[in-house]
Amino acid sequence: MTPSVTEIPLGPGLTAGALRPPGDTISTSTSDTSHILSASGVELSYGSTPAVRDAHLALARGEVAAITGASGSGKSSLLYCLAGVLPPSRGRISFEGQAYADLDDEEISALRRERFGFVFQYGELLPELTIEENTALPLRLAGQRKRPALTAAAEVLDRLGIADLRERRPSQVSGGQNQRVAVARALVHKPAVVFADEPTGALDSANAGAVLKEFLDLARSQGTAVLLVTHDATVAARADSRYTMADGVLAPIGAAG
Repeated sequence: MTPSVTEIPLGPGLTAGALRPPGDTISTSTSDTSHILSASGVELSYGSTPAVRDAHLALARGEVAAITGASGSGKSSLLYCLAGVLPPSRGRISFEGQAYADLDDEEISALRRERFGFVFQYGELLPELTIEENTALPLRLAGQRKRPALTAAAEVLDRLGIADLRERRPSQVSGGQNQRVAVARALVHKPAVVFADEPTGALDSANAGAVLKEFLDLARSQGTAVLLVTHDATVAARADSRYTMADGVLAPIGAAG
């Protein structure tokens, strides 16, 4: 039996709450700022082990930023702090000028559902749902009715060249096609920011290049900012700004050429 939308997981650490009524959105600061997401002095520790040390980052509207680093460097931990999934041990993270610390759990969950998108290394699609239904999930979770949500899903799948797969299930398509569906799901609701954790890490080089191009082209056309973590310098080179991370320390390395 297909699970109800209130039971659908959105990936690691992300589980949908009850549907919000259409038009019922979280409140954010109305201050005019060029940075949609910012972090200052962010630290995260797992017990006595530091994972993120005094991180500072600012993401502009529509900007693509990449964080590179080896496995265990802390880049995924920082990403999940910035996405509101992991609370930092110290420091300030703000979205549109509103500090996460000033939001309650329900507001943080709404922020992730309505304003953020997520792409994970292995897609994290729901096997019980069709490609079209997987893509439409963010819209359904935001309270949109089924028919218009599926129509919007079909449109974004078409833009990614996989509209002909919409009635299939994840097990019936290739890894590269599944990752395109994950991209479509992340962008279908036109989020302000997409957080991508090794979005092409499970793909071969040919598929990785194609999926990354389609992902960033669609995000930029919508004005969606993207923050991605990757160990692949080729992926990072497509970003507008780049950071490196080692032993929990984040450092800018200048604009991509």
